[in-house]
Amino acid sequence: MSFLAIDIGNTRLKWALYASPQPGAAVLAHGAEFLENVERLAERGWQNLPQPPRTMLGCNVAGDAVRRRVEEQMELWDVEPRWVVSGAQAGGVINGYDHPGRLGADRFVAQIGARHHVLARGPARACLVVMVGTAVTVDAIDAQGRFLGGLILPGHGIMLRALEGGTAGLRVPTGEVREFPTNTSDALTSGGNFAITGAIERMHRHLAKRAGHEPLTLMTGGAGWKVSPALDIPHELIETLIFDGILTLQAHRLAL
Repeated sequence: MSFLAIDIGNTRLKWALYASPQPGAAVLAHGAEFLENVERLAERGWQNLPQPPRTMLGCNVAGDAVRRRVEEQMELWDVEPRWVVSGAQAGGVINGYDHPGRLGADRFVAQIGARHHVLARGPARACLVVMVGTAVTVDAIDAQGRFLGGLILPGHGIMLRALEGGTAGLRVPTGEVREFPTNTSDALTSGGNFAITGAIERMHRHLAKRAGHEPLTLMTGGAGWKVSPALDIPHELIETLIFDGILTLQAHRLAL
């Protein structure tokens, strides 16, 4: 039974068609579009799928207007649109947010995907879940699957635009990440990168102290590859983490 997973972020929509709605299922097709181009989905990426989806589940942080535009593109199939809403508990994760429904759906789904990876690898352990995109989130989950809390900070692009808008003379090309930058381009790029990696490493220390063991650190997001080389803790870059969470949610739903 083919299954469509959709991840609508702040900048792009990513999708993947799976052979079945369970973690580890074979990918039949996948693609991405910038949000301004979602009206092209039906005529481009979704026009010639190997088979139509029978069910779907999506994660959306871009708002209702974008969601409606995507649902219009889905009218070429007889599929009920379903979207993740953060709740008190789902997919093996207990949502410890003060107001569980206010936790971003992408953060909740990524945590569920990370929890699936933890349990698939052996004994339960704490996990740090990092998403690097337009914004950066760093979320801590204990060994029992409880979300303890997390950080939200601007992504590198937002940092650079804020500096360009508030400081004269900083409209310079993107530089390299260096330990001791000696030009403005490298200083800006290194400053943004180290701000992000510093936040990740600090949360890692907090979680290790709380858990009493080394947590697993999993990173995802379109800009994860930029941050990963400068991160001084063991970690893994998993591009499909949100899709893994969506698949886990769907499998749990079918098992009920």
